[in-house]
Amino acid sequence: MDGWGVLEEASELARRGQAFALATVVWRQGPSSSQQGSRAIITADGELHGWIGGACAEPVVVREARQVIADGIPRLLLLGTPGQFGAAVPDGMTVVPISCQSEGALEVYIEPVVPAPQLVIVGRSPMAHTLADLARALDWRTKVVAAQDFSAADADERSMVIVATQGHGDEEAVEQAVAAHPAYLGLVGSRRRGAAVLGYLADRGVPSEELDRVHVPAGLDLGHTTHQEIAVAILAELVQLRASGVLAGATPAAASPGAAPPETANTGITAVTANPPDATDPVCGMTVSATAASNPLSHDGVTYYFCCSGCRREFEKDPHRYAKKETRC
Repeated sequence: MDGWGVLEEASELARRGQAFALATVVWRQGPSSSQQGSRAIITADGELHGWIGGACAEPVVVREARQVIADGIPRLLLLGTPGQFGAAVPDGMTVVPISCQSEGALEVYIEPVVPAPQLVIVGRSPMAHTLADLARALDWRTKVVAAQDFSAADADERSMVIVATQGHGDEEAVEQAVAAHPAYLGLVGSRRRGAAVLGYLADRGVPSEELDRVHVPAGLDLGHTTHQEIAVAILAELVQLRASGVLAGATPAAASPGAAPPETANTGITAVTANPPDATDPVCGMTVSATAASNPLSHDGVTYYFCCSGCRREFEKDPHRYAKKETRC
């Protein structure tokens, strides 16, 4: 995938509402397989699309990019040996030592791309339209769906769903919304009405752990308010939860491939999954992710990880030479 293809892929990921990082090579010192202007996309689960460098640079960039996605803060990396840069490292740069036989070096800028949150509002009440207008003012991706047209396909695990059907198909709308497993699910209504809706769904066999995810009533408790103020209260709660990092599902952070996202007890909020642990390549000393992608090898009951197959083969030739150097971060 060339540079323009990477940008097209980035546009598609953003359209689908997926968080990712965009890495760009802004400087290189040969010999290096990368070129200035080379770009790559790194997804939250560590997939890389594009080209950013060879076996030494790629795992470092992937690891740093996943952290950038989790933090939401861009960073500028200098990849090479400390001796290549000396004291001439500008403030704000992060030096990541790598030990490659080519002795090349790279400067890589990694920026997070966090799509606007998606808000799905079920119902056609004046409050629903007011809430939609407010959310659009924040540039949130917002859609209003009539109760009879709403299904689980209208939302996903990154969505925030507000059921504002106000007695017109509440049970059916909540049941469909629960099936989508959204990052947030709120029902507009009194606590008494909410208890009746959830009780009905429990009798229909909807699991209690799913019903525990429903916030009733949706929004901050402002007491007796108008429908405009209810819309403000709901949006304020969503903004508060996102700002505190609780609504991680709305902008998914780094997760280990194949791992199920954990949940915060009794809140219905998807928690952030930690990055995989790091390990040190015993041959070259480079820091790599302790995953199946890092050429794992077991020796004397210890699993070692390598930046590339070359280092793995070198270890296999004389494991006793390198085994004592292995340390875990």
